Amino acid sequence: MSAFFDVVLPVFLVIIGGYVSVWRGVLSDASADGLMRFAMKIGVPTLLFRAMSTLDLSREFDLVLMGSYYVAATICFVLGYVGARLLFKRPAEDAVAIAFCCLFSNSMLLGVPISERAYGVDSLATNFALISIHSPFCYLLGITAMELIRNKGRTGTSTIKAILRAMFSNAIIIGIALGLAVNLSGLALPQAITDGVNLIAQAALPVALFGIGGILCRYRPEGDMTTVMYVVVISLIVHPVLMYSFGTWGDLRTEVLRSAVITAAMAPGINVYVFADMYGRARRVAATSVLVATAISSITVWGWLTILG
Repeated sequence: MSAFFDVVLPVFLVIIGGYVSVWRGVLSDASADGLMRFAMKIGVPTLLFRAMSTLDLSREFDLVLMGSYYVAATICFVLGYVGARLLFKRPAEDAVAIAFCCLFSNSMLLGVPISERAYGVDSLATNFALISIHSPFCYLLGITAMELIRNKGRTGTSTIKAILRAMFSNAIIIGIALGLAVNLSGLALPQAITDGVNLIAQAALPVALFGIGGILCRYRPEGDMTTVMYVVVISLIVHPVLMYSFGTWGDLRTEVLRSAVITAAMAPGINVYVFADMYGRARRVAATSVLVATAISSITVWGWLTILG
């Protein structure tokens, strides 16, 4: 029970604070949008830039870790697509958007603060190693699947251009790429720049969590609930179970396995709605999945923390 009160509850109280602030009119919808724009376009990319620029790549880029996590994530994507098509009879483009909900865990905005509170700052190297390719991998998989369906019958060149355009207009991917470039170059940034980056990075997660709460306030759990619960089961149970199984089989170190499983156990991130909205497909499923899974994850994450010890 202490894990719930010491680790999980403080993070979710920040989300609840944002939700209540918009619900009671303390902040407007536009204010919540502004917080999320800062978080997703400036704060989080800056945090990832800092993490990637200082990450020990030779130590943290473990092929077993990466393979375990992203094979599990890909299986969840396939399960999401097949379930949407066969069980819920959704069109192919809707099915890709629903599959993306099963694929994209909130690894940054929920996974990092929960891992830090549970296992300490040193555990975050595993989180950031996974996050370094999380958005690129997930967007590449989701966008490629969607564009192949949308561009059926068109030239391969036009499909590739659409994929690259969508990928490299993403601020998070740009932040990761710049951080890795600094890391690989060995460039030492001036202290003034480092201090400025640190100030922005420190604000990223609290603002993002508060903003998520405000954004979630506008959505109501309505319609498509069977599909939504299918997404919740895959995101909160199947993904971490697969990660735990593959990681145990691959003999990952305990501290690495813990952070990876917690990352896999996160609810779908707000990016799943961004993806659905970008294509105008399954937006209600995406929005409701984020809301419902985030609420339920306050309990399931506690369960995983108890199991992992």
